[in-house]
Amino acid sequence: MTNRTRSRTAKVPPGATAIRIPRQHRRGFGRRSAQPIVLVVPEQPSFASRIAWALGSALWEHRKSWVPTGIAVLALPVTAIGHAAFWWAGLALAPLAAVPPGWLVWARLHRPDVDHRVRRWRRGLAMLATAAATWTALALLFGPVSGPLGLLWLLTTAAGQALWLRSRRTSADPIEEI
Repeated sequence: MTNRTRSRTAKVPPGATAIRIPRQHRRGFGRRSAQPIVLVVPEQPSFASRIAWALGSALWEHRKSWVPTGIAVLALPVTAIGHAAFWWAGLALAPLAAVPPGWLVWARLHRPDVDHRVRRWRRGLAMLATAAATWTALALLFGPVSGPLGLLWLLTTAAGQALWLRSRRTSADPIEEI
């Protein structure tokens, strides 16, 4: 078979690794242009890549459950950049922390709640929103992890994630639970 009819590169199936071993030339033996030996070995993923694949697949499958954590993780670099570029924005956002308690008072006056569960949800959401707004204003002023702000971020993230999972598990309609 001539070199014109043979392919110069060996065909490697997907998921395999080709190891090319050049032929050893001894003085006086063989041709100078002899083709190398190609050894095809199936690729075995490492343990770390298997763990990363499994973790990534699980996170992707349950991505709607991790929305609050994703937002909180995204808030760290955003506030760090905001602190570096516009530290004074924390002063402008500081009054924003008073909006959730104001909403709670307005909701109590204009929409009286019948059930104690509604009152608890409103209080919990108002406290979480107040903590998030306070953290954002302070993170813009002093940096996202300076002093106790890192702990406040962690507690707010955990509370937001717990409320998110709890609200997604319960439904308002009792027929849906049957």
